[in-house]
Amino acid sequence: MSCVATNNQNGNNNQEGVIVLGVYIHCEGCANEVLNHLRGFQDVEGVEIDAKNHKVRVKGANADPIKVSERLRIKSGKHVELISPQKQDKKEEEKKPEPTVSEVVLKVYIHCEACANEVKHCILKMEGVQTVNPDVAKNEVTVKGTMDPKKLVEFISKRGGRHAEILKETDLNKNDKNDANLNDIHQLVFAPQLFSDENPNACSLM
Repeated sequence: MSCVATNNQNGNNNQEGVIVLGVYIHCEGCANEVLNHLRGFQDVEGVEIDAKNHKVRVKGANADPIKVSERLRIKSGKHVELISPQKQDKKEEEKKPEPTVSEVVLKVYIHCEACANEVKHCILKMEGVQTVNPDVAKNEVTVKGTMDPKKLVEFISKRGGRHAEILKETDLNKNDKNDANLNDIHQLVFAPQLFSDENPNACSLM
């Protein structure tokens, strides 16, 4: 899905001419909402929605990445991640620890689909939240993101007026590291060893 709007002004803050934002997009209406918020905004020349990968590509040689991401965050109430271009101050970025991505399963009373959508919309407004998947049958909500699980429970109580408790918390960063270590081990174990006269490491039987 794409929408093009021309608005050329001076002041080049985006040398590549393309801004990539990470935004959770779960339906057609959500995608249209993003388009409406960015269409015609300062120096934005085009908007492309990648709903499958939850990314928004904003075209505009003079568009300011910070202003564009802030515009979408404020107007939509969603968490918006500036994927590209990255901030130029690399020293400050290096000092910041890598954000911990976790998956939290919450116990929240949900009696219908409308109730589930209400809870989902509320949680998506919290900074750091990436995805929200409610399960009406189990009265559970699975939340993925860089948010603090305890603060998430407080957020749901204050903003949504609902009681929530943590059932399970998984550190996805550790899982990724464990998978990488397993891959390294597999490569070592299954490294091919050719037993022949041409192989200097070959074994021989006397």
